[in-house]
Amino acid sequence: MTYLLLQVRKPKDPMRHHEIDCFARALACPVSNIETHDLISRHPDFEQIDCVDAVLIGGSGDFSVARGGPWLAGAMTTFQDLYNMSKPTFASCWGFQAFARALGGEVVTDMSRAELGTLEMSLTSEGLEDPLFGPLGKTFHGQLGHEDIVHRLPVDAIRLASSPKVENQAFTFRGKPIYCTQFHPEMECADLIRRLEAYPSYLEKIMGWSFEDFKQHCHETPETILLLRRFAVFLSNILKAKKD
Repeated sequence: MTYLLLQVRKPKDPMRHHEIDCFARALACPVSNIETHDLISRHPDFEQIDCVDAVLIGGSGDFSVARGGPWLAGAMTTFQDLYNMSKPTFASCWGFQAFARALGGEVVTDMSRAELGTLEMSLTSEGLEDPLFGPLGKTFHGQLGHEDIVHRLPVDAIRLASSPKVENQAFTFRGKPIYCTQFHPEMECADLIRRLEAYPSYLEKIMGWSFEDFKQHCHETPETILLLRRFAVFLSNILKAKKD
């Protein structure tokens, strides 16, 4: 299966390649199966999206959905296109926030609800019934790092998970093969630590902890890593149904 990873990162961001590696490992696919596109530079054309089996969107590092920028309107069009095309998509962190805003939800910067680390979340009743999320169990842990919050979901979004601080941690769209998570199912504990090494001010800004203190509170989330493996199976079933 082939994927298009839409990236929102500066050209010299060391996490550009790391993000590809994380998604490839979580999806159990070769890195060569993931094509990338710089969403800041331009809106991907229909052919570029149509020629891959699914689209991925991850974090941003230096960019905010709530604060925006001159390029954001084009990015919003991309997400609206993915929705209208019913393109199989998995979006985490920045992608989660961007999809919510593009389809009519509200995203705000709120440091009182900022989250960073390995945190516990719980599934909603809809999440427990969802084939991808249900196997996580009622409560699970995920890797998070964000100060932008999806304050209000789009009208036809189905909330799948929440945390004590943030009500909207994951959603899908009714009748669409699109899943969005505030947390990073593509990342292991070591990946989150590596991200914070690249963005050291983030830890002080959100938590006021030292790097060593943070590492002691971070742990593996094997149940969450499997979420993207189930997405790959979900995608395989969609492609098989199309052939049949």
